[in-house]
Amino acid sequence: MLKFWKRLNELYGWLVIVVFGFIMLIGVWQVYDNYYTFSHTLDKSVLNYKPDPADPAAAENSPITDDMVAWLTIDGTNIDYPIMQGKDNTYFLNTDPFGSFSLSGSIFLDSRCSPDFSDEYSVIYGHHMDYGKMFGALDDFLNESFLRSHADGTLMIGRRADKIYDLKVFASAKVNARDKVVFDMQNNEIRQYIRDNAKVITGEDDSRILALSTCVDADSVNRIVVFCYIN
Repeated sequence: MLKFWKRLNELYGWLVIVVFGFIMLIGVWQVYDNYYTFSHTLDKSVLNYKPDPADPAAAENSPITDDMVAWLTIDGTNIDYPIMQGKDNTYFLNTDPFGSFSLSGSIFLDSRCSPDFSDEYSVIYGHHMDYGKMFGALDDFLNESFLRSHADGTLMIGRRADKIYDLKVFASAKVNARDKVVFDMQNNEIRQYIRDNAKVITGEDDSRILALSTCVDADSVNRIVVFCYIN
């Protein structure tokens, strides 16, 4: 009987070691996964391929794929990225602007929107990344003071910056990812929706509207949406 209990204690000790070892492996994997995702997020080197209106031919040497439809800049933030558009809204979730696999994906235009942004309402999506990368900077626009001081931006259409529009950020909101008014390209209720649901709203006019959308966090069905006028 003594040998039995001794053996049982040994097995229990090994079981504890295995469990704690497994927990440690999970922790190491999470650290690696976060590092890998962050290190493969688009860095400032992508700015080397930003369209130059003074030299349209420079776009011919860009390694960014032909799925690029525009370039988005919001002054005073890290948002300064090419805008991609796929045949659906899943491809660029895990594909970077150079066509390679990337957990951080790309900033991309809803596949139902016109690539020249001629629609009355367009939506751009991007992952929520730490340190304001990708669309991680959208959090700050829920603060009215920040929104007012970072309201200016630029939208350059096409690889050669064939058209250049000024952007004016005017509202921000938290919405459900299944909200049909915000994420349905065929609706005509978006202006009233913004009036009724915006956390911050600073003005209104009749210009076309561009929405920038990102997740609140990885496990949430809510989205942060920042609304801009295209002028």
